[in-house]
Amino acid sequence: MMNLAFNSEDSMVIDDYYKEGRAINLKIHKLQQAELLNISTKAQVFADYVEVIFISGAPENGEALTLDFHHSTQEFKDFSVTLLRDASGTYRAPFTEGVSGKWQISLHPFDGNWKIQKVISLPQATPFDLNP
Repeated sequence: MMNLAFNSEDSMVIDDYYKEGRAINLKIHKLQQAELLNISTKAQVFADYVEVIFISGAPENGEALTLDFHHSTQEFKDFSVTLLRDASGTYRAPFTEGVSGKWQISLHPFDGNWKIQKVISLPQATPFDLNP
């Protein structure tokens, strides 16, 4: 047991609280920016793909977006997908990862100008709101 305690890392420990505090402020700014842009979406996760439909605040240029999946307890399950917009304005991305359990998902553009996030339990049979 002593060997395990001394030779393994705890990924939950933060070494630099100042940098962590600055990151939290930046995160809050991104969430506030999403509110200012009036971003409102509906998302649905299927067995082999995910789709996001903008109700309001859709990116005007149709740029690709990133949807991050962060597992609540198992960091090695985290993954991201790139959502591309189709002709009808729906953003979709295929994936092959198993998505059962509790996840924090976050949607943001590549430039990181804004961000919306939500904690959900998957699988879900119905669409869910993903709003700031």
